[in-house]
Amino acid sequence: MVKKKRVFDIIQIGNANDWQSRLFDFGFIFMVLTNLFIAIFETFDSAQPYQSALDTIELITVLSFTAEYILRVWTAEYLYPALNRKQAVREYVLSFTGIVDLISFLPYYLPVFFPAGAVAFRMFRVIRILRLFRINAYYDAFNVIGDVIKSKKDQLLSSIFIILILMTSSSLAMYSLEHEVQPEVFRNAFSGFWWAVSTLLTVGYGDIYPITTAGRIFGIIITFLGVGMVAIPTGILSAGFVEQYTRLKSFNDYSLEADIRFVRLEVGENHPWIQQPVRDLPLPPGLILAVIQRRGDVVVPRGNTVIRQGDRLVLGAEGYRDDAGLTLKELTLRAQHLWVGQRIRDLDISRQTLIVMVRRNGRVLIPNGSLRLMPGDTVLLYTKRNISNTKNVDV
Repeated sequence: MVKKKRVFDIIQIGNANDWQSRLFDFGFIFMVLTNLFIAIFETFDSAQPYQSALDTIELITVLSFTAEYILRVWTAEYLYPALNRKQAVREYVLSFTGIVDLISFLPYYLPVFFPAGAVAFRMFRVIRILRLFRINAYYDAFNVIGDVIKSKKDQLLSSIFIILILMTSSSLAMYSLEHEVQPEVFRNAFSGFWWAVSTLLTVGYGDIYPITTAGRIFGIIITFLGVGMVAIPTGILSAGFVEQYTRLKSFNDYSLEADIRFVRLEVGENHPWIQQPVRDLPLPPGLILAVIQRRGDVVVPRGNTVIRQGDRLVLGAEGYRDDAGLTLKELTLRAQHLWVGQRIRDLDISRQTLIVMVRRNGRVLIPNGSLRLMPGDTVLLYTKRNISNTKNVDV
């Protein structure tokens, strides 16, 4: 199980202090970009002398993608710890990333069983570039786009629905106006739809256009409408980015912060806690194990986390910070704070910020995704962000 967890850490978590995990990340990105280069280079006549070498390189990368997919299925229970083994595998396989991972290598093998579809299957190679979206898990800047789209999905869907209705109605109208005059151009409603798409989206290919007076007047109206229609989703996304960065900037506006003092405990060779799960540790009331530092990694303790020799345990207190950039902060929520009333899994916080503990009315609550924050809660945060009006305390 230890080896299995280590495999999961390497393939799933990009940790700057874990050279094996970082090496895997860079190797994974290199293979995706190599596949993309091969797909582009093969379209040139000059690639023919190197075709056998290109095929060999593609085979190696596809085999690597296959092995990675198998390892991700094998370690799925660590990705979804709240689910059992079968449920975790199903959750990964049916997830967006799981489907992309599967499609990135499966079409390579399909021509063996379906030779007639070899050309169509090769088109799926472009799917491999979607695997680069995994870096969203490592960098907040890239993840902002996904967060904005998710938060504005209802408005975006509404605007897209309006655009589709306008495209459909204008295509039918233009077909009615131009079909008799240009039967070879506006052959059917789809021809009108092609014209409507290029006009409303302000592309204007020029391969199909109206020649009647009524058709041209209608085209002018649709062109003006198209400018406004395209601006709607653009404005929604722009507003989403502004709101996203405003929320991050106002992180401290309605909060009271205090430094927290922590005690660090070294787990030596003969320490009685070695190989003990966290749930069985003889911690006195009021003292909590907040964080475990293990070989440069920061481990958030769970009930089944096993203490190992060499671990550094951070217990209780205020404001601990070490040279690796680990900072623990205490945040008291006012009634107007953005987090009040939200579940922890719905919080809009940086991926470099983690809620370790919640203290409510003198009681210590272990945070989980369904815990709803209330006014007056004191939230213990692990963060690499700089938060103003705080003072670091040396242990």
